[in-house]
Amino acid sequence: MPSHRRPRSTLATVLLLAPFAFLGGMAAERLAQAAQGKEVYRQLDVFTRVLSYIENNYVEEVNEKKLIQGAIKGMVGTLDPHTLFMPQEIFKDMKVDTSGEFGGLGIELTSRMQVKNGVRSEVLMVVAPIDDTPAARAGVKAGDVIFKIDGESTAEMDLVTAVSRMRGPAGSKVVLTILREGFTEARDLILIRDHIRIVSVEGRLHEGGYGYVKIKSFQEQTDRYLKRVLDELRRQHKGELKGLVLDLRNNPGGLLDQAVKVSDRFLAGGLVIVTTKGRGGRHVEEEKSHERDTEAPYPMIVLVNGGSASASEIVAGALQDHGRAVIMGRATFGKGSVQTLIELEDGSGLKLTIARYYTPKGRSIQEKGIQPDVAVKTAEDGGPREVDLRNHFRSEDGKPASKPSPEEASVVVPESKPGEDELLKTALDYLRTWQIFKATAPSSAGSPPARVP
Repeated sequence: MPSHRRPRSTLATVLLLAPFAFLGGMAAERLAQAAQGKEVYRQLDVFTRVLSYIENNYVEEVNEKKLIQGAIKGMVGTLDPHTLFMPQEIFKDMKVDTSGEFGGLGIELTSRMQVKNGVRSEVLMVVAPIDDTPAARAGVKAGDVIFKIDGESTAEMDLVTAVSRMRGPAGSKVVLTILREGFTEARDLILIRDHIRIVSVEGRLHEGGYGYVKIKSFQEQTDRYLKRVLDELRRQHKGELKGLVLDLRNNPGGLLDQAVKVSDRFLAGGLVIVTTKGRGGRHVEEEKSHERDTEAPYPMIVLVNGGSASASEIVAGALQDHGRAVIMGRATFGKGSVQTLIELEDGSGLKLTIARYYTPKGRSIQEKGIQPDVAVKTAEDGGPREVDLRNHFRSEDGKPASKPSPEEASVVVPESKPGEDELLKTALDYLRTWQIFKATAPSSAGSPPARVP
């Protein structure tokens, strides 16, 4: 008589099969990784063979180091415009830059794609000259295209090489051939290199107890200098400030930690300043403000323009999202990515994009920039933006970004006369409208936004 076995329960079957499904999934993932790794090694084998052919058969002797570095530059060149490989001497200069002292001209450059007569090419363009440097004194402006450096064409010159050509000992001469909107032909500008020590923060007191502070870049000691300047303005006024204009125009950015500390100085404790997210949303880091050393909640206006990038946008975005300041000017550059500097074994370096950053309300400003609360039309905002750069990251909402139209400005500021700053005058006038600010200014650093007429 045949024996009848009781069927195994469905739950037991599922529990039995689950470990095998898990192990099967792991095996599939490892097989995929192995296949990917195999393809990488296959491509590396092709690279090795090409290198060998060049070394052994090229018509002239070759420099192996230059070949390898050229290959690395080509590899990095397929990534976003802020990822760069730097040979030893250039990487050394890059590290010096963050301390605020270097020999050169004081120009923030970018590489931009342009189409002329149907031909696509890359050009070197000025993002902004740094204040009180040889470039600014010689009249270099945002948006200038640099065609030659000391007579050598920049057509095939990468950004890192161009920067190194502009460096040099103080007192030496360099000739930049530039083209500017309105020029009928390129012109030569003769600049004398200087030992540039950028004082990243400067300020002055205006009539009525209103402070003005300009941050030129975010370097190692920027927050400490900011505190020193604010304390000096209070000392001059013999009391707390009535209001503050924080000027971030043409500030190309710098160190992330200094942007966080500057934002922290104006925000009450426990508020999100910036969130960074790595590949696929992993490695999420959130920076928050602290109660210690927070400035009084006086009215603030932050001045920005197309030359305000990266760290400047972090500060403007944090103060805007928390209603701590009114943002005035033009839309910012739109660089919403974070880079890290990696020193390699031979002394060369890699500046690698490792994350995107987001404002406290979760906004990514990539491509689009920080939009001002009070848009102002000026004649000095014609430089490039992130959206103009080759291989730049697209905004995550999928909507194409475009440059702001001057017609969108709600306030029109006349072109400044030599020695005058019409936008600053406008900001101070807004601050002095104290009755309106008194009714709408935040009672604490985290209150709703103060709005101005």
